Amino acid sequence: MSNHKVHIFDTTLRDGEQVPGCKLNTKEKIELALALEDLGVDIIEAGFPISSPGDFHSVEEISRIIRNASVCGLSRAVKKDIEVAAEALKHAKRPRIHTGIGTSDLHIKAKFNSTREEILERAVQAVKWARNLVEDVEFYAEDAGRTDNEYLARVIEAVIRAGATVVNIPDTTGYCLPHQYGEKIGYLVNHVNNIDKAIISCHCHNDLGLATANSISGVIAGARQIECTINGLGERAGNTSLEEVVMVIKQHADLGFHTRVNSQKLNPVSRLVAETMRMPVQPNKAIVGSNAFSHSSGIHQDGFLKDSLTYEIINPEEVGADGSKIVLTARSGRSALAHRLHKIGYSFTRNDIDTIYGKFLQVADTKKEVNEEDLQNLAKAYLASTVEV
Repeated sequence: MSNHKVHIFDTTLRDGEQVPGCKLNTKEKIELALALEDLGVDIIEAGFPISSPGDFHSVEEISRIIRNASVCGLSRAVKKDIEVAAEALKHAKRPRIHTGIGTSDLHIKAKFNSTREEILERAVQAVKWARNLVEDVEFYAEDAGRTDNEYLARVIEAVIRAGATVVNIPDTTGYCLPHQYGEKIGYLVNHVNNIDKAIISCHCHNDLGLATANSISGVIAGARQIECTINGLGERAGNTSLEEVVMVIKQHADLGFHTRVNSQKLNPVSRLVAETMRMPVQPNKAIVGSNAFSHSSGIHQDGFLKDSLTYEIINPEEVGADGSKIVLTARSGRSALAHRLHKIGYSFTRNDIDTIYGKFLQVADTKKEVNEEDLQNLAKAYLASTVEV
């Protein structure tokens, strides 16, 4: 079986920081960059250097300290942008300039008041400027998800000829369905003559909740880089979630792909990002949500207690989570009640549990969750009722 590496391009510090309220200072960016490097990401997009003096400084400082990952700076297809990005990256061991321009007809006409031919020329020129400054140049075709495939292929072939080492095919508005995005990547694989000279990258947004599915579809079709963020942070509804695509690839080893991300560090890094960026993770978030390994339904709890694989396809320790949780609610059954009582030191018979269960339901109907104090009270009350006078 082939075992193709998928490069993980993390843009938490750039696209993730575009979430309102998630602005980071240089110290915070450095702390997160070091955590991302330790996690095992291949490329860290550290910022958009020309956007502000603070962002330039952050990219510059991150470039000084990162040694095991490429450091990337974003730019528009503007010479000054590209020169400033190169200056910010001058200390990087593996610098990458990420430049590009919108390629959909909507962007070409509404945003640039231009033509397809002019945009193609600007794309090629931007890549040439960047390639004169660094060896690793990534080109993004903004709104590629809504770009005509034949024109997109022409642009991609031209920028690779100009020196692009990575070609980014963004579904900027999260518009594509998984089969459509996969077909778009497949079209490029089959219609761009020099596509073997560059890595195809997926950059998917989550406006329709399809970012992870689209990214995986893109990889199956031939892409070998996924652009993503911790906790799925990003513009509007967010970007592809790093923890999700990493674990999809790991769980579906039969697909023949792998990453170098240390999955056991996913939850710790998720918590660090959530705290630093002041953006809590939704409880039902896949992989890193507080409920990702929690079970409250009686049917699920009973199956889980018999064999965890019945309701968990991932071992919590595999992603650095604290462990599975049996949460007691009015939907919980006797086996879950017995399990939780046993965990706090009580070993009751089946008949005992049958009796306690009725009292448990009375408590559970009045609360969202039955806690340890409630269990202690139930156990003590039952034991007191069985003492002979």
